[in-house]
Amino acid sequence: MATEVRHNPDQSRYEVFTDEQLAGFAQYLLEDGRITVFHTEIHPVYEGTGLAGTLARGVLEDARAQDLAVEPLCPFMLGYIRRHRDQYLDLVIPTMRDEVTSGGGAV
Repeated sequence: MATEVRHNPDQSRYEVFTDEQLAGFAQYLLEDGRITVFHTEIHPVYEGTGLAGTLARGVLEDARAQDLAVEPLCPFMLGYIRRHRDQYLDLVIPTMRDEVTSGGGAV
């Protein structure tokens, strides 16, 4: 299965494709050096395949490459950063870092 994360700035989202089929996306707002990720969606056919994690990683790595702060309002993105805080906590806006590090529960 060939998987790729693509940035689609015209629709303000990152998209994950598998075998050239759109499998999901992460919607964002970009302003003042900050990317606010507010919604992540994976097509039901692809749920449980790890594509949401691939998408989150793609968004976060691109944010790092562009030197953007991340505001993870999407519960999935927040949970992904929480589970991988050693890799991505430094990207999170300072006012949300406590929420990432102190959060628990299933996200």
